[in-house]
Amino acid sequence: MFRHFCLTVLLVIASGKLSSTQSTVATTIAATTTTATTTTTTTAPIPTTTTAAANTTTLAPTPANTTTLAPTPANTTTLAPTPANTTTLAPTPANTTTPAANTTTPAPTNATTTAPPLPNPKTGNYTLKPNVNATACILARMGLQISFKQGADAQSFNLDPAVTNVSGSCGSNGSDSILILQSDTIYMDFGFSNVSNRFRLHSLNVNVTASGVKFTVTNSSLSLWEASVGSSYMCKKEQSDEITSSVTLHTFDLQIQPFGVEDDQFSTVEDCQADAESYIVPIAVGAALAALILIVLVAYFIGRRRNQAQGYESF
Repeated sequence: MFRHFCLTVLLVIASGKLSSTQSTVATTIAATTTTATTTTTTTAPIPTTTTAAANTTTLAPTPANTTTLAPTPANTTTLAPTPANTTTLAPTPANTTTPAANTTTPAPTNATTTAPPLPNPKTGNYTLKPNVNATACILARMGLQISFKQGADAQSFNLDPAVTNVSGSCGSNGSDSILILQSDTIYMDFGFSNVSNRFRLHSLNVNVTASGVKFTVTNSSLSLWEASVGSSYMCKKEQSDEITSSVTLHTFDLQIQPFGVEDDQFSTVEDCQADAESYIVPIAVGAALAALILIVLVAYFIGRRRNQAQGYESF
């Protein structure tokens, strides 16, 4: 636009110079020529001023060039899709929720590793006789449960007395008494020794084949269920004795006598430590109540005697 303006100025200046030049020529011609009217008519057709005006009007399209810049705002509107690009980031929170799904998936795995607890076994009465007509040499009453641990998994098995066979050997003259309990799935061999007129369970051999599990363990250095020969060992509370690092024996309502049985009956009972401890609390409570009653009675009689003495003095 500036260039057009400069061209216009140059044209106006040029036309001004041309008109002054023509005026000088006309004056000269008028002085030399005697017929002024003829000379004037000859120079009149030179329309210098109108020509410049025509050049000025040709510059009118210049505003039109200015209007061509109007599409510039249109270019600005083309940036409107930028917010749309911002909305494309919305799926990012969805990615955040995916780890939560991964967190919930391990839960069923942990739940399946824990087995439901097995109910307490039934209590069985087991009697071993050297022959059919002889008296019993071993008496036992107990509920038995075997727990087997393999890695993080643990399984328990109950011995069912209804399907258990009894066998073994009677100990005499320092020999061990052997009690064997055997069912379709569990085999248990108990060995009892007699040392210094006291017996104890010193060995146990267990063989279990059930529910796809098969294991055999033996421990010959035990020292359990100890009592005097001629008496029985009893423990009514549940006991859990570790046979090996992977096998635990649980007994319920246990009473056993492997030596000196008379008339097929249990002899004098020797309680286990758990049962003995259970008696301590009732004995302590009873002793405390008796002491309290004694203190109350003594205080009553002392108070009564003082009242009687004061009554005598009032007379």
